[in-house]
This record gives sequence, C-alpha cells and structure tokens, in this order.
Amino acid sequence: MAQEQKPKQEEKKAEKKEEPKKKHKGKGRGKEIIEEDLIRILATDIPVKTKLYPGLTRIKGVSWAFSNALCHMLKLDKNKKISDLSEDEIKKITEFIKNPDPSLPSWLLNRRKDQETGEDKHLATTELDLQKAFDIRAMKKMRSYKGVRHTLGQPVRGQRTRGHFRSGRAIGVQRAKVTKKK
Repeated sequence: MAQEQKPKQEEKKAEKKEEPKKKHKGKGRGKEIIEEDLIRILATDIPVKTKLYPGLTRIKGVSWAFSNALCHMLKLDKNKKISDLSEDEIKKITEFIKNPDPSLPSWLLNRRKDQETGEDKHLATTELDLQKAFDIRAMKKMRSYKGVRHTLGQPVRGQRTRGHFRSGRAIGVQRAKVTKKK
C-alpha cells in the first residue's frame, strides 16, 4: 500500500508544478496580471480586457487620433475587446502601424519631413526612442541652441528658469561662522 501512495504523491507534485502561472505587477492599484491576460503587439503588453481603441494607445507612438484612423481604415470595431482579435487582425494592425496607408493625412504621422530623407514617416516603440536620441545627438554636435540647452541640462523650449529648474544647486544663503572672543 505504501508503494501505491508514492506514485499518487508524485503525480500530485507534478500537477502542482504545472499550475503556477507567471505573474507580474501591472500598472496602478497594485493588481497582479497573469501573462495569459496580456496580448503583445509591437513589443507592448496590452491587457486583454481593454477595448481596441484605447488599448492601441498603450503602444508608444500611437496616439488617440492614429488609433481611430487605424480602426477606421482596417474596418475594425473600436469597442471590440483585444481578446477577441484574431492572429490575422493582429498582423494587420502591426503592419499598419509600421507602414501606414499613404492616404492618411500627414498630420497624423509622428515624423513629418524627416531631416535625412525629407519624407513623412510614422515611428513606433524603440524606433521612436532611437530616432529621438539621434536627433538630440545631432543638435548637440552642430551646437544649435537646443543642443547647447540639452548639454547643459537646461529647459529647451524657452521656459523661464528663475524659479524652476533649480535642482542640483545650493539653495538659501549660508551664514558666516561666528567666532568666540576670549
């Protein structure tokens, strides 16, 4: 009888090992999100419960207007849950974000009149971050006003600095040390 119990116990242990799901904390309110409750589009995790229209705005480089245009051009329901999307629809969405339809107005794209090529582009996720870093590096190299402000760590867009942007400096007036007379 003891021999029969050992295989059953081993089976139970094997079942317990399979049960745990990978969890990580999601944004806000300390809720834990199970990985099965996420769908990955362009290296961005989107919760399954969200609707398509607001869910796409979680992807860096996709604005509300661009998300609306995407839903309209691909003829997708904006109120459809992300979990209801098929693999084919996810591929269409990914391709549209990478290569938007030329009939879209240029003001919807986030990189108009590129400095190197002169064409209108739309960048998303890491491409957007890299291009921004390259642009700042180019401004620093050519020593433009904005580049100089970036190197000094000062505000770039003309904000006043008398009251704000004061971090890293001593604040207040230092007293002179009083010496005792004998």
